[in-house]
Amino acid sequence: MFEDFDALSFDCYGTLIDWEAGIAAVLGPWARAARAQLTDEDLLLAYGDEEARVEKENPGALYPEVLASAFRATGAKLGIPVSQSDAERLGSSVPDWPAFPDSSKALARLKARFKLIILSNVDKASFAGSNARLGVEFDRIITAEDVGSYKPSQRNFDALREFADGAGLRVLHVAQSLFHDHVPAKQAGLQTVWINRRHDRPGWGATPDPGTDVRPDWTFTSMAEFAEAVVQDG
Repeated sequence: MFEDFDALSFDCYGTLIDWEAGIAAVLGPWARAARAQLTDEDLLLAYGDEEARVEKENPGALYPEVLASAFRATGAKLGIPVSQSDAERLGSSVPDWPAFPDSSKALARLKARFKLIILSNVDKASFAGSNARLGVEFDRIITAEDVGSYKPSQRNFDALREFADGAGLRVLHVAQSLFHDHVPAKQAGLQTVWINRRHDRPGWGATPDPGTDVRPDWTFTSMAEFAEAVVQDG
């Protein structure tokens, strides 16, 4: 199935790193100190649209600044004050966000066959902490800081295509977010793999509704399942 590709480009947060767990670890204690009934899912739903809005309105902001601004906006939406230290806590938390348990091993298996690329809504310093958790050397890392915009902006996928075309690579894009990745990747003419991490939970969580019908070329429920399919494809 995958013989037409030389490289895999990955979204990181939501696909390889459990960003919902990382965000909830900060927002949960803050919110429930004021309103004990709020669940992590309530908070992720409230937060997700705010982060996407901040990224669109401030494409040159570094990701820690985006996180802090989105946290403040979430607090305003919920009617719960967000202190400067609260906002800074989320902004600096990315290196603490856990990798999904299958990410590191799956990436190691995939690297035996493909070049690996990161295309992520993050800054370089924050990603360095996540990269250490993933335990693999990527052949190219393209961040929002590098591009000056955040996915789903087409500029990010233009940067990916520019690198891939220059290196003569046929790229398959792998991501969890239909909103951030699959819709714009399809517009860029890329084939895609959906890692549907939320397959056993309803709703979109921290990822906004894609707002349109999008059909990935392949769907797997985990990185482990995807890597196994690649190995079996041989």
